[in-house]
Amino acid sequence: MARFPRGAALAAAVLLLAGCSGGTDERTDDGTDGKEGSASSPASQKLDWGSCEATSEGPAPGGDWQCATLEVPLDHTKPDGGTIGLALIRSKATGGDSERLGSLLFNFGGPGGSGVSMLPSYAALTDELHKRYDLVSWDPRGVADSEGVRCRSDKEIQAGESVDATPDDASEETAFFKDATDFGAGCEKAAGKLLSHVSTTETARDMDLMRQVLGDDKLHYFGISYGTELGGVYAHLFPENVGRLVLDAVVDPTADTVGHAKNQALGFQRALDNYLTSTGQDPKEGTRKIEDLLERIDAEPLATTSGRELTQTLAITGIVLPLYSEQSWPTLTSALDAAEDGDGTELLALADGYNEREPSGSYGTTTHSQRVISCLDQKQRPTPEETKKLLPEFREISPVFGEYLGWDTAGWCHDWPVSGLTDSPEVSAPGAEAVLVVGNTGDPATPYEGAQKMAEELGEGVGVVLTWKGEGHGAYGSGSSCVDSTVNAYLLDGSVPKDGKVCT
Repeated sequence: MARFPRGAALAAAVLLLAGCSGGTDERTDDGTDGKEGSASSPASQKLDWGSCEATSEGPAPGGDWQCATLEVPLDHTKPDGGTIGLALIRSKATGGDSERLGSLLFNFGGPGGSGVSMLPSYAALTDELHKRYDLVSWDPRGVADSEGVRCRSDKEIQAGESVDATPDDASEETAFFKDATDFGAGCEKAAGKLLSHVSTTETARDMDLMRQVLGDDKLHYFGISYGTELGGVYAHLFPENVGRLVLDAVVDPTADTVGHAKNQALGFQRALDNYLTSTGQDPKEGTRKIEDLLERIDAEPLATTSGRELTQTLAITGIVLPLYSEQSWPTLTSALDAAEDGDGTELLALADGYNEREPSGSYGTTTHSQRVISCLDQKQRPTPEETKKLLPEFREISPVFGEYLGWDTAGWCHDWPVSGLTDSPEVSAPGAEAVLVVGNTGDPATPYEGAQKMAEELGEGVGVVLTWKGEGHGAYGSGSSCVDSTVNAYLLDGSVPKDGKVCT
């Protein structure tokens, strides 16, 4: 069982993982700005930037990338207590100090996405920004090289893939919830007391400490998908420190657990309809054909060339992945055609890409981090009985994805070891500078309506909406010169577009 990620980095990118080694740095802006923090406070620490090393998850990035570790309090309410190390990566502004505006911090979503692994591959989209900003990202607490949580072994992860995420009878339902309980127990054993300290609020506080240590008066930030929620929470906590914030592929901050699942059911069905239309099919007929395929796979999993079987749950996962990018739609067509012919190999390969499964049988742990963060954030925990009552509504929203996402509301945090904190995040930011909120009308994972809700919640005069009538998860760097130039002008010159600007 795996919730669809709210992060572009998790869906389609080739990730380059990097660790950190010691070294020195000639620039003095890697310490405190002298305005915040005493000599013994976390804000006064100096970052020891050095070359990035490879990790067990991937090679080191080439070029001018540097890595360091930032020490942050485990519990921000007890700053003199224990600390944890956060892995950071940066590349200095290519235009030199005379052109430099400061640091531009990136979060690529999830929650659970590794900024250290993603930023080097994403940087190719940001040449103009890189001239005037140090590009900076990090692995948030509980993620990858920042005390990343691994809740299961590779063998246990693969065994969990055999669990039906849309139970059809009492036996499958029992297995579904037992698997959820076992996963939570594994997270508790692996994370210990960190499990109670990986919330979005705590990560936002880490960001403000990061801002101070990097030497920036204001936080300049680019958040994608879940990173928009994180940016909104930061703006609420520190409105006076908001610099130029871009929120792209926006999470609806008013949604609770069930609301997020309904939003995703709407978004992925909308994307599927758009995909079917693009191939000359009637969306209703095309959807019904996929429903029939999934029912047949549920009754009898498909064979693949690897010897593994394609289950219904893996097939749904395989369909989801290419919907994150319009460029991947032909891949979906090929995989569905092969499945109709009885071969599940291509859909399984897509599911393996989503699940971070390597040919060797090893798995990544992004979804582990995603789960520990979201289950701490989210207070609403629907019971199995409550979820069953919701299933007809989910099926109505999306015949293909609704039941999967409906059951997920009960299974994702079932029997979780720690309580959730809030029903929905607080993002109101009165007094903050204008925040650019970018919504894509065809976004599958974070439907366009979330951008409108975010702007409303940020407050009048703060949230400024830029709309792109496009497809895929996220707008910047997706082929719209209108979007890219508007975002660049905002980040480089402080030019705030008219609220409601539309790019076609």
